Amino acid sequence: MKENNLLTEINIPSNNDIHDEALINEFVNGVGKNVFILTPSYPFVFIGRIIDVVGDHVVVDVKVTTIGELENRNWSIHIHQIEVFYIEEKGMPKIPELKVDI
Repeated sequence: MKENNLLTEINIPSNNDIHDEALINEFVNGVGKNVFILTPSYPFVFIGRIIDVVGDHVVVDVKVTTIGELENRNWSIHIHQIEVFYIEEKGMPKIPELKVDI
């Protein structure tokens, strides 16, 4: 008689997998909302509206960044490179408009 060699494998996601998926979901839920993002690499600051999430990249219509020439265009930012972010929610503080008075 043949033995049944079927093994049931249960794949439990790691804490990193859970964290990464939750982070992506935050940006998916924020599509259409304003966002403030800090990254450890140049240009460091992005303020704009979340347009889309593609894989693990968030597409932001950037209105303000540290370099004026890089503003008013869409940026694709790798979500795992984001150090700090704030997505505006109804009833919560708004991201201030940063303007230079000349």
